[in-house]
Amino acid sequence: MAAVHFDSYTEARTHLKALLDAAERGRVATVRRESAVTALVDVDRLRHYLAKVIPSHAQVISEAGGWSVFIPGLPVSADGATFDQAVAEMIEGLREYAEDWQDRLLDVPNHRENWGVVQLISLSDDTQLREWLVGAAR
Repeated sequence: MAAVHFDSYTEARTHLKALLDAAERGRVATVRRESAVTALVDVDRLRHYLAKVIPSHAQVISEAGGWSVFIPGLPVSADGATFDQAVAEMIEGLREYAEDWQDRLLDVPNHRENWGVVQLISLSDDTQLREWLVGAAR
């Protein structure tokens, strides 16, 4: 099976199985709706790719008997008494940011470009986010 493309929502709906099968196999799968073309991508493949191309650049700092975590360029930071608490708080903060982005920040100029990281956050479980932030569990 080669790439799968449908020129209308109706055509895509009629051939939904072929569209989903192509996406799950990693093939190009697209649907045109009016002037927009949308790609369907398997979640695991997309998450894996985003984790590779969007490094977290997380900064973890030990200070004043505790730990702080932040990511330059993202309005999220966290503190904790221990390293693990700070990372857990950061994961919670990232999830809150992703929700805020979906609800109201996606069109705000200084947040618009965070689309990829929001997708990564939303498609990851806590273990995957931790690994993205600080590497494999210690």
